[in-house]
Amino acid sequence: MRRLFLFQLVLPALSQLALPSPPYLPPSASNGQQPSSGSPNPQWTTLLGNLLYFYEAQRSGDLSGTNTRVPWRNSSAVNDGKDVGLDLSGGYYDAGDYIKATYPLSFTLMSICWGALDYGQGYDMANQTAYLDAMLRYGLDWLIKAHPSPSTLYVLIGDANTDNAYWGGDQNIPSPRLSFAINDTHPGTDAAAAASAAFSACAALYSARSFNGSYSSPASLRNNTYASTLLSHSQQLYTFAVNATGGQTTYQSSVPQVAEAYGSSTYGDELAIAALFLAWASNSTGYYQDAQHYFQQYHLSGQNSVFNWDSKTPGIYVLFAQIAQSSSGLGGDLTAWQAECERYFDAIVNGGSGYLTSDGLLYYNGDSDDATLNPALNAALLLTRYAPMASTPNKKATYAKFAQSQVDFVLGKNSMSVPYIVGSNPNSPQNPHSAMASGGDDIGNIDTSPLQEAYILYGAVVGGPDKHGKFFDIRSDWPETEVALDYNAPMLTLAAMHVMNDTNDPFFTSLQAGAYDKVRPAGQPCDDAISAGCGGPKLSKAAVIAIAVVLSIVGSVILGLAIWYIWTLIHRRRRKNF
Repeated sequence: MRRLFLFQLVLPALSQLALPSPPYLPPSASNGQQPSSGSPNPQWTTLLGNLLYFYEAQRSGDLSGTNTRVPWRNSSAVNDGKDVGLDLSGGYYDAGDYIKATYPLSFTLMSICWGALDYGQGYDMANQTAYLDAMLRYGLDWLIKAHPSPSTLYVLIGDANTDNAYWGGDQNIPSPRLSFAINDTHPGTDAAAAASAAFSACAALYSARSFNGSYSSPASLRNNTYASTLLSHSQQLYTFAVNATGGQTTYQSSVPQVAEAYGSSTYGDELAIAALFLAWASNSTGYYQDAQHYFQQYHLSGQNSVFNWDSKTPGIYVLFAQIAQSSSGLGGDLTAWQAECERYFDAIVNGGSGYLTSDGLLYYNGDSDDATLNPALNAALLLTRYAPMASTPNKKATYAKFAQSQVDFVLGKNSMSVPYIVGSNPNSPQNPHSAMASGGDDIGNIDTSPLQEAYILYGAVVGGPDKHGKFFDIRSDWPETEVALDYNAPMLTLAAMHVMNDTNDPFFTSLQAGAYDKVRPAGQPCDDAISAGCGGPKLSKAAVIAIAVVLSIVGSVILGLAIWYIWTLIHRRRRKNF
């Protein structure tokens, strides 16, 4: 009886929050044309709900008992892990295909938990906290399964090459699906540290360890038992990252299969942010000192890189500042971290880091090429988070204004009049690159089979327009139309903040239906998926000959004039000498 009683005490502590009844379901895209009023703003609350709904559409595994709200999704990949004798089913498909990748998932969970610490009240006000809880646990519980022992972490399920050769629904995914792990002798410092950071950021959220300052209370999902479980995994993974007998290395050195899709550039930033989130979650000065050490060892100061799944450094600046402002006893000079943050953010708003396209989107050559919106949204997220901490009123206003300009761009204030979130407005993308949502199974005719996307992937943030602001809305054009777990993460936090603070509607409510059709670009894109638009119009042979003749004549005239000018100049000089 005593054991049963203790079990009954623990079970409710581990259980999720009760989901709303009736459930939240995304409204028709036409709802995004309707002006609204009130607090919280109905359009922002709907957007927040849709952004969370997307993650439910990306679920893998057995969906029969998950109260799924996505009627067209089926249980899938239920035998994941069988090849290694483990149950690795569940979790999320990372993008428009069917691989499960730990490294970008870790960044996504870290980002969302961090955002729910800062702006958790937005989830509460929108009645979306239970869905946030469900979304996080579906990812975290899988990450726990992927970490079956202190020095083992599964980093990839499925093979990118095999997976990319399949285009079809979730019931015919090719098998067997292989499982790839890092371990003590074949380590992956970055992947282990990134997963540690995800666990500790979420442990801080579930223990309601909020930051001081102008942030709201965390989302109301405090659960100390679950937080303790997450913290334990975080500590084990951090130790693995630091002390693996195989040394410290990027994880694709041990698992080459991840290199094509999610290869890592370095691991110093992951070590620093893992130590820093562990310091905050556990209130440990030892971990804080580790974070300072890694920050110096890997020369992370003075960088102007993007913030994304492979590049955590800009987030480290802001997290150090938040901890310093919170007077937590961990240490840190707020003034020094303000200087680091403001050096970084001033470079963004003044054009020294990336640049603004003619359409007004923050663009980084290289990092923005295959998903223009993601670097801009992550910058907007960090700017929004830091702005209240800025050293002067002018900087506070400048950072907030720049961040809002990027949010407005994503929500339709652009030359295409497209809100780049599926299902939010009649002008939203109609053809996201998603094998599940497309309804097709002909990989040779992705764009035409079927002509219309079978299912609306509500809440999915797509890759975005090209650097010239053009958006072609072509299903096979994955740089512009693919969806991904990490694409939604910054917009989710930004939407939660707007639920709290904004009575004005998102920009897309001002768009008229059909606005995109009036400016839809002709031709084809020019990017890594489609090169048809790269060449430009070709001239006929007659036109080429005509141009050659004209250039020859013009060249002869210019040469003659040059000879005449030189002769005249020499003649004049001779006259002066007489």
